Amino acid sequence: MIATLYLLIVGGLECILDTIKRTWIGLFPYLKSTTKMLQLSNISLILVSGLGYRTEENIFALKYSQKGIKFGETKYIQLDSIRGIEDWSRAIIYDLPKYIDTEFCLLVHENGFVVNPESWNPEWLNYDFIGSPWPLPNDPISYKDEEGNIVRVGNSVSIRSKKLLNLIATREWKSYYGGYNEDGFITCHNRKWLESQGCKFAPLEVAKWFGRELEIPENQDVDKPFIFHYNKVFPGRNIKYRHLLGGFIRDKVI
Repeated sequence: MIATLYLLIVGGLECILDTIKRTWIGLFPYLKSTTKMLQLSNISLILVSGLGYRTEENIFALKYSQKGIKFGETKYIQLDSIRGIEDWSRAIIYDLPKYIDTEFCLLVHENGFVVNPESWNPEWLNYDFIGSPWPLPNDPISYKDEEGNIVRVGNSVSIRSKKLLNLIATREWKSYYGGYNEDGFITCHNRKWLESQGCKFAPLEVAKWFGRELEIPENQDVDKPFIFHYNKVFPGRNIKYRHLLGGFIRDKVI
């Protein structure tokens, strides 16, 4: 497996290509601000993609997420094993843990990242997983845990504890209803087991302030979520962040 690890640090972007080469590319304009930075030293900012996949857009998402925030580490991981969404989901479960050296990580995408750093709440770190709320399902299988209970908080743009990452990597990878999705694998299909191991999932009333992917009745009072995840079919109020995607709205988004 070939992995490209971009380690974003103050002053530049260090590219490590499996110890083959190192190059410096660009300076971070956002890091030149004299505004007091939000210190999140126990969180790694992470983006994972296929090798050479939408690199420019991914780097922008990581840069923008650092606006006003100093993370413990920021890493851009490219894996040549990722050729599609199922490969990506598997990599998040089994490869991501080995790149995390902090207590938590914030996983972002090209179309889902930090937009309102002033909305940060340290109480979110009381949980091992917090992502954007999900709507109530309109079918008998979506957003259900192992016992059939409805799950209202998931989404891949999320904060995860190192504890949760290490635990979920021990579970057998299998499809559910014909699909592989890492956020469902964690928050639905292995939820009860993770809770039995001491992991805590943020409830809806907390998670709605963290992120927004879809409009639901419960998040109508939230104007400035910490993160967004753009859904091109149902953008809702996230349409205000569309310009940050640089016009890169595609037929398939992760």
